[in-house]
Amino acid sequence: MIILFGFRTSVHRLGVATFVCRNCGNAAGQVVSRRVTKFTLFFIPLIPVRTKYGTQCTFCGAAYDISREEATRLTVAG
Repeated sequence: MIILFGFRTSVHRLGVATFVCRNCGNAAGQVVSRRVTKFTLFFIPLIPVRTKYGTQCTFCGAAYDISREEATRLTVAG
């Protein structure tokens, strides 16, 4: 009997906030996103294993991890 298991990551866009990028220094839109990694069994996502939040600059493409609180603050204020 063969059991197929693994991990799958999905990215959810939470919103766009405008502030100065840490990398390029331009005031540009920053895409705020949530990445959720789930344990899969027979290609069915079952249990969330890890959740990370991040921003990506729309001008230079640099991406940074941020905390959950900061992601919530940026999407509510933005």
